[in-house]
Amino acid sequence: MKYRSLPRTDLEVSLIGLGTMTWGEQNTEAEGHEQMDYAVEQGINLFDVAEMYPVPPRAETCHETERIIGTWFASRPGAREKVVLATKVVGPGPHVNHIRDGDTRLNRKNIEEAIEVSLRRLQTDHIDLYQLHWPDRPVPIFGGRDFVEPESHDWTPIEETLSVLQDLKDSGKVRYFGLSNETPWGTMKFLQIAEQEGLPRIVTIQNSYSLINRCFDGGLSEICHREDVRLLAYSPLAFGRLSGKYRHGQRPDGARCTLWERFARYNGPNADAAIEEYCLIAEEAGLDSAQMALAWINQRPHVGSNLIGATTMAQLKSNIASVDLELSPDVLAAIDAVHHRIPNPCP
Repeated sequence: MKYRSLPRTDLEVSLIGLGTMTWGEQNTEAEGHEQMDYAVEQGINLFDVAEMYPVPPRAETCHETERIIGTWFASRPGAREKVVLATKVVGPGPHVNHIRDGDTRLNRKNIEEAIEVSLRRLQTDHIDLYQLHWPDRPVPIFGGRDFVEPESHDWTPIEETLSVLQDLKDSGKVRYFGLSNETPWGTMKFLQIAEQEGLPRIVTIQNSYSLINRCFDGGLSEICHREDVRLLAYSPLAFGRLSGKYRHGQRPDGARCTLWERFARYNGPNADAAIEEYCLIAEEAGLDSAQMALAWINQRPHVGSNLIGATTMAQLKSNIASVDLELSPDVLAAIDAVHHRIPNPCP
């Protein structure tokens, strides 16, 4: 395994991080435990979860993923000390109305309540990296492309959110903080207010990042470089589509996009065209398509960790093995040529 230090922290995280959002829905508790056992054996130390997991989010399974990680910690003495544990608190949105009776603003009351129940489910006394799952204010996320002037400007002030995070840090419940699904403006405002008010500085941003969604590179990658922030890349395989398993209309049994039509973020003719070209590049180079897509992310300098997810052990083993793949200049040039012809088909 390879590791990268998160600037301005004492955290060193594995370049491959373990995503967990299928546990409790597509994966059983035992399968989640098996994945964690194998990941740690391979040197992975970053586990990423969220209070709303698994997905798709629904009341019947909500919080199951955190609970599964908690039972793994409880049944493996010493395991907690091997893990950099990251979780998230949800922001407002209709798809999480089953959490806190729909009151999910990022204010003091909700964040304090969320951290307490997350700690209990995870069976730990602290979170290493606590992330805001998405902004309190309306922004283009989860496939949205353009900012639209909101009708209301009623959202929780960033100062209030950072103040409660400061208290969580002072109490020892949280060590560091990060953003997720955030915009360049939001990221800079969090950094600016933290500096002006002496409040906690964010150290990571977890956004979608893949061969078919390189929007991060248009502004946020410069912020990472100049402000000592690192990207935790999620959906690096675009719901598995960059593995090639959905090519030519295929719908594998049990696959996420087969089971749920709602997972359409990475669909569309431009996406299909780009994915086909990326898969052909991999085939011509004698590479596995999924490993090539992951290795491209692994080689990006602003990436702190590449958050993989898997529903089978075979997928998990293959994804982790991407850490040993170094893409040649010719392959990188071919990838960039596709990107220039079909840029960011899926934001």
